[in-house]
Amino acid sequence: MYKKFPHKRYDHTISFLKKHIPVERTILDLGVKNPFSEIMTKEGYNVTNTSGEDLDEEFSVVESDEYEVVTAFEICEHLLAPYNVLKAIKAKHLVVSIPLKLWFSKAYRSKTDKWDRHYHEFEDWQFDWLLEKTGWKIEDYIKFTNPTKKIGVRPFLRYFTPRYYLVYATRQ
Repeated sequence: MYKKFPHKRYDHTISFLKKHIPVERTILDLGVKNPFSEIMTKEGYNVTNTSGEDLDEEFSVVESDEYEVVTAFEICEHLLAPYNVLKAIKAKHLVVSIPLKLWFSKAYRSKTDKWDRHYHEFEDWQFDWLLEKTGWKIEDYIKFTNPTKKIGVRPFLRYFTPRYYLVYATRQ
């Protein structure tokens, strides 16, 4: 379906979402409309995106009772304080993915876009702890690789080193 480089992660993500979230549920997707939120809509999900507000400063959008699920795909690593927005979420279901910290690669930082940078690149246990401290219970997770078509030591390591961590969590 979406297996073509570089978006094979979409296959993992939509399969995981379908496994845990029925299409009837209302979803708030953190971040502006993007290719993956369009895929969710195409797959039958009722998705509303945030409007580009700085979620470190303004997270009232997640305090609404109108959404049953919050999704955050590659968002938390861009926040200085993801604790605040994760703690404020009123929805009972959370599907979130992050890029994992790789020992052989520095944290991502765009050279052209001042907002496109990773403040955090977590190890899985660190993210688990963050979710636990903000009141979430991890019900399921997967890790997957993100190979590139480049040649070299780091591209080779990306073939078998998990790059993404995708979590389904609930809250009472």
